[in-house]
Amino acid sequence: MTRKHPRPEVSRRKFLAGVAVAGAASAVTPPAASAATTAGTPASAPPRRPSALPPTMRVAVAETATPKELPRIGGVPGSDFMVDVIKTLDIKYLPSNPASSFRAIHESLINYGGNKMPEFLTCAHEESAVGMAHGYFKVAGKPLMTLCHGTVGLQHAAMAVYNAWCDRVPVIIVGGNDLDAAHRPPGVPTIHSAQDINALVRDFTKWDDTPVSLQHFAQSFVRAYKIAMTPPYGPVAISLDAGLQQEPMRNGEKLYIPRYVPTSPPQGDTGAVKEAARLLANAQNPVIVADRAARSENGVRLLVELAEILQAQVIDQGGRMNFPNTHYLRRPPTAVGNADVILGLELTDFWATVNAYIDNGEHGLGINTSRIKPETKLISINASELLTKANYQDFQRFQSVDVSMAADAEATLPALIEAVKAAIPADRKAAIEKRGEAARKAFAEAHERTKQAAALAWDASPVSTARLVMETWAQIKDLDWSLVASSGNVSNWPRRLWPMEKYYHWLGASGGYGVGYGAPASVGAALANRDLGRFSVSIQSDGDLMYAPGVLWTAARHKIPLLAVMHNNRGYHQEVMHVQRLSNFRNRVASLGGDMGPIGTSIENPDIEYHKLAESMGWWAKGPIKDPAQLGPALKEAVAVVKSGQPALLNVWTQPR
Repeated sequence: MTRKHPRPEVSRRKFLAGVAVAGAASAVTPPAASAATTAGTPASAPPRRPSALPPTMRVAVAETATPKELPRIGGVPGSDFMVDVIKTLDIKYLPSNPASSFRAIHESLINYGGNKMPEFLTCAHEESAVGMAHGYFKVAGKPLMTLCHGTVGLQHAAMAVYNAWCDRVPVIIVGGNDLDAAHRPPGVPTIHSAQDINALVRDFTKWDDTPVSLQHFAQSFVRAYKIAMTPPYGPVAISLDAGLQQEPMRNGEKLYIPRYVPTSPPQGDTGAVKEAARLLANAQNPVIVADRAARSENGVRLLVELAEILQAQVIDQGGRMNFPNTHYLRRPPTAVGNADVILGLELTDFWATVNAYIDNGEHGLGINTSRIKPETKLISINASELLTKANYQDFQRFQSVDVSMAADAEATLPALIEAVKAAIPADRKAAIEKRGEAARKAFAEAHERTKQAAALAWDASPVSTARLVMETWAQIKDLDWSLVASSGNVSNWPRRLWPMEKYYHWLGASGGYGVGYGAPASVGAALANRDLGRFSVSIQSDGDLMYAPGVLWTAARHKIPLLAVMHNNRGYHQEVMHVQRLSNFRNRVASLGGDMGPIGTSIENPDIEYHKLAESMGWWAKGPIKDPAQLGPALKEAVAVVKSGQPALLNVWTQPR
């Protein structure tokens, strides 16, 4: 390209020589010369020494000659066969940060595989890559794979892998590794290698393997996909040796790719299903509690059918969109208090569903109290009982139940529905109908109270979280929308106020509550929604975005439309409350240090200009918006940008919650 302002060209050798001369000339001046100069008499220049010796013939050739052609690798690369295996499973995308330990399969994916099925998506961080795969699955229902670089790449990814584990989401992680110490390069490649890189994530993956041959890889990869996609879902890991990737296939080697056949999800035992149906059919006040019960739109439909047969109240804990929030049987968590039978469907924490924990009780210890009546019967259908490991405590406290099924809730619901229909006595049908009439009235009253609460501080500045949420809703309500992430605590206003009736309206949270999930997961989910023609919106918190802001560039680079509305409360507000609470408990005043919250909890002074950050990575952005009257017009602009196919971010200053 021609320059607008031509200037003299400087060769590399002249430049280096000039630097050396300047360095010699700027060295410390001899004392005599310094004195003479000070006195005003000209100093005699010392004899000039050569700044550099002329290059040897070998150096000159290395700098100027055409490089010799590298020796060609004969035969079919082993990594080409690996790509053939991957393509049989219809994995559409591969978000990853590039690295040398998987360079061979990387090259095969883009050159031999044509960069399609999967398409390589460039990420700035391994945690973002896994987070994107996490969010993508919750929309598409299909897993993505990612490539991680040895020890350091997998350590970066580990937090996102843990989120996927806790959230029961399948992700296929392939980690590059140089196993053979006799042949791997010294230095950095060796530092980034390990005998067993999968050990980094073994406690929170469903399965892992280290293939030692191409045929072994074919079996391992298909097995990994199958295990990941069998409920309860979860991440899997494969360590992929660099030597195995680079070696050509042996002449005459007959390789085959195993056929993938999905495994039927585990269903509840027939006897247990009948006993559960008997308890529910004869209950005076049955309550259904669902967390990750619905794996699909059909799961939502089945749960509605069961609830209406029983006219049972339903508490949706929000691990997925289990039950429409516009349905008259929807209830808040307190509904368990009057229940005589509780059916828990894929509950992350059954103990906390029926018990309360009060922090900072007497002597600083927590206090346990029951939320339910002593005679209440408990039924559990939960596939996670088939997945429990010992080290990480995501399985929560132990809760005794009366009927326990280690089974997939969605797969078990059809049998339970039929069993309930058969178990309802004829003389109970009128009472059940009357229960439904009372539920309709209670639902209408609760909805009116929620709207009144949302109107409080409507004109406040910074913007109230209720207004942030409802101004956003006003601009997207006529679109086929999907709330792909709500990473900050905005008092649960979206699920309280937005009419969520379709499975993709709400995707749940991170699972492991690891900060840094929201931005990558929302980009991954928006990628899936882009292919399905849906509009993606996220409520993006400030602290979450700063963990891995590079994912903004990935969204712009790969043209992933997403509306990110910042919940910028300028602090880690959960920790603000923790420090304040402990200060109160200890009869001390929290030290603010000139900020709005206790020292160490604020994100201000300086304030982060998130709109400028997004602009620098190719997004349309606007802010900071502090006046609530400016929010609606700005959102209208942003929505138009996203509809045109670009990502857009609004930096909104908000109330803490």
